[in-house]
Amino acid sequence: MTIRMGYADSSGGQIHFRKVAGSGVPVVFLHQTASSGKMWVKMMEAMAGDGRTLVALDTPGFGGSFDPPADSKPSITQYGAWLREALADMGITRCHLVGHHTGSCIAVELAARHPELAASLIMLGPVPLTPEERLEFSRHFGTPFQPNVSGSYLLENWEYLRNLGAHTDPMLINREMSDQLRAWWGRVQSYSAVWDQDFTGFYMAVKAPIMIAAAPEDVLRPYLARAAELRPDALVLDVTGHNFEPDLDTATLVAGLRGFIAE
Repeated sequence: MTIRMGYADSSGGQIHFRKVAGSGVPVVFLHQTASSGKMWVKMMEAMAGDGRTLVALDTPGFGGSFDPPADSKPSITQYGAWLREALADMGITRCHLVGHHTGSCIAVELAARHPELAASLIMLGPVPLTPEERLEFSRHFGTPFQPNVSGSYLLENWEYLRNLGAHTDPMLINREMSDQLRAWWGRVQSYSAVWDQDFTGFYMAVKAPIMIAAAPEDVLRPYLARAAELRPDALVLDVTGHNFEPDLDTATLVAGLRGFIAE
């Protein structure tokens, strides 16, 4: 099994991707803020023997993808458009969309706006928030940090990730911290887009089969029941792993994803 890396073109710039070559309808993974496609590597390795094409994209502003202009405020619609252009450049016109947190926001809008693209929609951490809840989240997630000479911001970021549930694995914190430092401004832009999106409206418009999940300690777990109530047709998968389910509960996610896609 080989995970190859490369670039696809979009109207905004180059989109970095990781890919396992295969056949059939591809599975496309979209990451959380402020990660990158690296967060899906364990799942891609576990699924590589299935013979299916697997693709993990880096959202603009993250990983190896281009940076939107620093003074711009891309919407989730714009992020989705860039990633859809990259998929088209790769020859992917239909896929199973798998999103985590911010990736779920992008995936749900892609599935709603482009039903021909989405064979199914899998979301870890759906975000059917009220306007008041989005405002409250914006006060805690997405505030910018500035590098400083003392380096104190490094410990602040380390603690931020540790408190989100990566505390069991220092190498996981290290990987996520490197992504977060790279995306120090992309993080601000993407979170702003999340809080401005009408997630629920797009969620209700999706025609593809849906599976949703969130670990008990996930910051978005309190909204999983609401998402299930809004869409009784959505399959709910029980997972663990705090806010890092693909790394900390890989086996459960892979088994659930395989079974859902098979149906």
